[in-house]
This record gives sequence, C-alpha cells and structure tokens, in this order.
Amino acid sequence: MFTASGQTPSAQTGKHPFTAVDWAALHSASAAAVAPDGATILWKATWGGPKGPSIDEWRLIAADGTNQRKLDLPEHFTPYGFTKDGAALYGSYEVNKLPQFAVFPLAGIRKTTTPSLLVALPAGIRLAVLSPDGSRFALLASPKPPDELADVHTIVEPDLTSLYVVGADGAGGRWWCPDLQNIAGAIAWAPGGASLAVASATPNIGYHSIHSFIDVCTAEGARRIAEIPNAASGIAWGSGGKELVFLSTTTSVLTPDHVWTVPASGGTPVDRTPKLDGSAMALAHDPHGKVWVLVDRGVQNEIDSFNDGALNTAFRWPAGHFAATPVFSEVAAGPDQLAMVVGDPTHSRNLAVPSSQGELRKITTEGDEQIAKMELGPVRAVHWTSKEGIALEGIATFPAGYSEGRRYPFLVLPHGGPEGNDLLELDAFARVVAGLGYVVLQPEYRGSTGYGSDFLEAIYQHFGDRAYRDVDSATDFAIAQGWADPNKLAIFGWSAGGFMTSWTVTQTPRYRAAIEGAGITDWASFMWTSDIQQFDYDARWPEKDPAPFLEFSAAFHASQVTTPTLILHGAADERVPTYQGREFFEVLAANGKTTRMVTYPGSPHFPRLWEQRLDVFHEVAAWLARYNP
Repeated sequence: MFTASGQTPSAQTGKHPFTAVDWAALHSASAAAVAPDGATILWKATWGGPKGPSIDEWRLIAADGTNQRKLDLPEHFTPYGFTKDGAALYGSYEVNKLPQFAVFPLAGIRKTTTPSLLVALPAGIRLAVLSPDGSRFALLASPKPPDELADVHTIVEPDLTSLYVVGADGAGGRWWCPDLQNIAGAIAWAPGGASLAVASATPNIGYHSIHSFIDVCTAEGARRIAEIPNAASGIAWGSGGKELVFLSTTTSVLTPDHVWTVPASGGTPVDRTPKLDGSAMALAHDPHGKVWVLVDRGVQNEIDSFNDGALNTAFRWPAGHFAATPVFSEVAAGPDQLAMVVGDPTHSRNLAVPSSQGELRKITTEGDEQIAKMELGPVRAVHWTSKEGIALEGIATFPAGYSEGRRYPFLVLPHGGPEGNDLLELDAFARVVAGLGYVVLQPEYRGSTGYGSDFLEAIYQHFGDRAYRDVDSATDFAIAQGWADPNKLAIFGWSAGGFMTSWTVTQTPRYRAAIEGAGITDWASFMWTSDIQQFDYDARWPEKDPAPFLEFSAAFHASQVTTPTLILHGAADERVPTYQGREFFEVLAANGKTTRMVTYPGSPHFPRLWEQRLDVFHEVAAWLARYNP
C-alpha cells in the first residue's frame, strides 16, 4: 500500500522510499572554477528545504579532494572564478538591485566584508570572463540604461547584450564592437588575449527566422567571420587559434547538435561531424588550446576532445552522466587541471577529477548521507521497437522493494524540450513517483537529443503524431514486459512533456489519471507569445493557415478527453504562458470533464520556491491516489 505522502519505511532496513521532502533536502554539487595554480577548485553545494529558494553554499576543495572549506561570502555576491594571482574571486555583486562586477579577497574573508566594485554599468552585468593572460575581463551587459519607469510599465522590445572590456584593476573599461548588440551568451578569448570570438543571433522579437553570426572582436572593432542560416551555440578557438569551433545544425528544429568550424580569417563553416550518431550539446576551450565537447549518446553522455576536425572520447562516467563540460583555470600560465560534475541514478551530482592514469575520481560526496537513509528501487536503460518499427530507448525506474513478475501502477513520464533527453541520473520526478509505488518509464521519443540529427528532426511539424505514438508505445512496452498493470496507467509531463500529456488524453482513454504541467495546449497562440522563438516546432505562419496548429492543440479536442486531468502552471510563466493551461482547464470544465487547475503565484516555468515544489508533488500524489488507486 502507498499513500500521498509515500510508502512506509521498510521493517528490515529502516529506510524509506524517496519522497518530495527528500528531494528538497538532497544536497548536490556543481563546479565553478579552478584556481590558476590548479591546486584548488571553487564549487557550490545546493539544497532546498520546506520553503524559500534553494540554498547555495560556496566552498573550496583541493584538487586531490582534501582541505575542503566553506566560504563565508557576502550576501548578494556570486563568484564566477579566480583572479590571475588566485588571491581573490571575481563575480557579480548586487548594487541597487543590479548585478555589478566586483572582486572579493580570499585571505581573511568575512561575510561582512564588502567586495571591491570594479565596474558599475547602467544595467548591470550578465557574464564575466578572464583573459588568458589575466590582464583583462570581458563582460556581457546591456548597453541600454534601465527604464526609469520600470515600476510603472514594461516596454516590449528586443533585449540587448553587448561586450564591455575592462582591465583586471578596473581601469580602461570601454565597449568593444558596440554594433554587436545581440550576443547570444557565447564569447571566447583568443589564445593571446588580444581579441574575442563572439557568437550573436537575430533578436527574439521581430524575426521569423533565426540567423547566427560569428565575429572576431578587438578594441578597434568587429570583423565578421561567418553568417550561419540557422541556430548556433558556444564558441571556442581551435587549432592553435587558426579556426573557430561552434555548435550548429542543418535540422529544422534548430537545436545545435553538430560540431562546426570556420577559419579564424573567415570563410565557409564546415560541419565536422556530419555522421554523428549522438548530439553535441555544449563546448568549451581551455587556455591551453584544448576544445572539450559534451556529447549525448542515448541516455548517457560523454566528454570528448575535438582535435584535427574529429571528436575523440576523453571521459565517460559508468552508469551515469556529466552535468556540463569541464571547468579549468582561465589563466594560460597554470596547469591543465580539470574538474567535472558527475551523477548517476543512486547518487547526487558531485565533483570528479582525472587521476594520474586518466580515470575519473569523485572528490565530493554531497547527498550520500541523505541517500543512505532511502530505499531506492532499480533503474534500467531499456530498449524496444514501436509498432511503426522505430527503435526507442527509455529509462525505467522501479519502486523500492520491486518484485520481478508483479504488475504495478504505471506512469509514463515524457521529458520537456522537446529537443532534450533524460539521462541516467537521480531524477527527482521519476524517483518521487516511484516512491509512491509506481513503475515509471521515461521514453526518449522522436525529437530527443542523443540519437542523431534524423531522429531529432523527426519531430518537426509532427509533435502531435510521431512523438505521441512513441510515448504511447512506451506504455505498450511496459505492459508487455509485465511491469505495468494495464488497468492502472497514468501520464505526467512538464513543458513539452505537459503538451504530450494534454495531447495524449485527447487521443486515448487508456490512462486513468493525467497530470499536465506548464504544457502547450494551443499552438497557434503559443508560437508568438513564448519568451523565446519556438519555430523549432513549426516555422509556418499560424495566421496564414492556422489549421496545422489547431490540429495538434489539445484545447480544440477537449471534448474527446475522458481521463481526469490535473493542470499545474506557474502564474508568472513566460516560456509557456499561463493562459495555455487556463484555456485547457476552462474548455475541459465547460465540457463537463473531471479536471483541476493549480497555479503558483510568482512562479516562472517551474517553481523556484520549495513550498511550491513540494505542493506540486502533493497535488500529483493526491491526484494519483484518487484516480489511479
């Protein structure tokens, strides 16, 4: 038996299944920077609680895993990295509600010490990167002054991001290449530190197509290297500064998934990984000229090096994943010490470093103390072939005390994105639902990363048929395996997974309970009202022919729904505006369907406050207990 609050502790072990409260208390780690001498790593431990936002605690640890210590940083100071001599941290410090550029000494630091403000820009800063020689910082910031009437009105116009360069002592600051006003968050210092590679893109507002641009920027101005008729992300210098490396794609869904290069002198970009059977998701280059690429390969990923136009596997984490590309010292004179963040289905994310033999070794143990008190069911990567002959992969999470051959309540959990994937990690959504006694299956449907460009692009203009059939085939598979009780089926998803949930219940009555979180339910209006361009789904113009968009809009098929449907949505969601959930709720209610809507005040696309996150799973558990007991 299970209840809305979870299963009872095991009499044999004294442990209990994973709950939402456990998720809130669970510690995890992320890496920020490596000191110039390579001996120390700056990292952050994060956890939640019964209410409020997550707690971040900044720490230092020696690269060999010893000498860990907490940093008592001032409130509102967020460190980005180490200064050239390693004696201070640089980062952002909030002044008059704006993040400004500041440094903070490590020697004798006290929480009451005020950081030294190096630069105060009219609209604050968004990013800072130290040059390889340590003499300058490149800052990303808006060149526009803040609106003096921001408390009175909001002006809807493209956001601007430009490049500001300042000396390490705060002197000589000026805007570089002021004509570049739509920098897409990707900049990289050249090996000598005299110039920067800059990736920019067309603004989100006022364009119906996405073009990307690569420039080399100096104090004298910008030199256009390439224009890419698609999306691009990341930027790095390769081949000793002779070429620029970035991620882009040839697919209609726009998600950058291949590694491309262009000569630093300018020319035609070339796809260096045209036959990649995975997806290149992020890249970075260290000051020693090495380019690192995070590559999704199914439900696992790896860190590859990019040399001589080819990817080569550098690091894998057995039965788990990497959270990001490696971090390293930004100063070229230092050693090439790397730090990575790894995780797996039974451990939180933690720091790992390469050993002298090249193997990775974890040096932090965040979350282990909490997890030792839990009884976790097994997690498996599984494979099946759908009725259409599509080879699919997914992650199955089983309840604590799972007994082979017994059928359990079942929930299919499609991921968001949709151009994303599920990785072998301690997934809170899957673990909380499994803690209620469910078998949970996360299907990597067409449109997911990790399976090559053809698989990724297959969702374009097909988000309501191909992807839906793949998700529903996961339920067929779970029943065929003997895991799922065919009379106790449920579906739950957030964002694109929320769309998949709302659409699924218009297509089949097989599910007894559905939970739709922040899902798209009316495509025609969504395309123009999300805070980012969403033409990766369908670049046609809804106002010229709404029929294709209405075809897959759940709000226009609500009369077909028979499944009790819970709708959860952030009241301040700009990614999938709240009216999407409200429209679906209203039309379901008007059609006499069983439905409930819960919104979270001030919440963006997913709640940041833990009392709201905990309430999400209180609602989920109560809905499942009532309609899929």
